[in-house]
Amino acid sequence: MSEQEPQKGPEPSGVDLARVALRAAKDAARARGDAAQQKKQARRGGGLRSGARADGRDPMALGSAINRLITERGWEAPAAVGGVMGRWPQIVGEDVAKHCEPEKYDEDERVLIVRCDSTAWATNLRLLAPTLVARLNEDLGHGTVHLIKVLGPSAPARRYGPLRAPGSTGPGDTYR
Repeated sequence: MSEQEPQKGPEPSGVDLARVALRAAKDAARARGDAAQQKKQARRGGGLRSGARADGRDPMALGSAINRLITERGWEAPAAVGGVMGRWPQIVGEDVAKHCEPEKYDEDERVLIVRCDSTAWATNLRLLAPTLVARLNEDLGHGTVHLIKVLGPSAPARRYGPLRAPGSTGPGDTYR
């Protein structure tokens, strides 16, 4: 051998040559298969299709899809408070739930608005409000509800007629 030629190790034997040839054949077949698959998909007019392995295009369970949507949109607190509205009787007790029901949650001010069917229950709920706020924040996470605003019963529409005194407020709940 001359000094200019680099020295190589021993020549590959038959088994090594067979492995190299097999690897090259597999790579070529894989490349042909990918090209054929892309042509087939182009003819179908579709993109890549989901196969046997899970990926982002697979259908997902409804619960997972809703949870992902809630997280992406930042609706965690309103959704949690909505869940509280569904579990209101378990949170406040059956007696209170019969007479007081949550109406709305103001996310900006973190206020839960509750309407009661009488002034007595509204007063009772006002006394229970700090305890309920603590219980709700324990369930939902600290600071989710700052205040419970208690509303009394809505008064019936006032009727004006021939038997009414001018300026009279008429009978009504003493709540207002």
